[in-house]
Amino acid sequence: MNCNIPVPETTTQYIIWSRVMHEKSIELLNKAVADELTAVHQYMYFHFHCDDQGFELLSNLFRKTAIEEMMHVEMLAERILFLKGEVNMTLANEIQKLHSVREMLELASSMEASSVRDYNTWANESAANADSRTKKLFEQLVDDEERHFDQYDTEIDNLERFGSQYLALQSIERSKNLSSGATE
Repeated sequence: MNCNIPVPETTTQYIIWSRVMHEKSIELLNKAVADELTAVHQYMYFHFHCDDQGFELLSNLFRKTAIEEMMHVEMLAERILFLKGEVNMTLANEIQKLHSVREMLELASSMEASSVRDYNTWANESAANADSRTKKLFEQLVDDEERHFDQYDTEIDNLERFGSQYLALQSIERSKNLSSGATE
């Protein structure tokens, strides 16, 4: 981007200047929307399958994270619209049909690590294009994605330390709750 464009004096000039200066930010924001939408769909798929297998704690973790990712989509879309861009509601990748809890957690962990890397890079690119608000948004998303990564990494560690007993305990706890009349 050419940061030597003179600062506009009229509203019309500002709109034109803003579109030129923020074109790259809109592109990056839409990439993030696609990644976040993929995460929403993938995590809801995992939520359904963990719930079906009786793994309530993991099911709830995937559901909660999917909801947070939906909120990310909303924040990204609001920024794109503020910049007078078009929000592209397409997935970055197809949903992977995994049924192994370990594979689910490993994919989720990998997705979060990729998001952290991309959002850090995109924050710097946004700053280079004179868009400090988009930079701050990407930095805020990094905080959330690092927390998600840590949650999935902890669950992978639990599986490694406790093996199949870890999952069996979740299933038994759910059965106890259901038989005692506790609601989900």
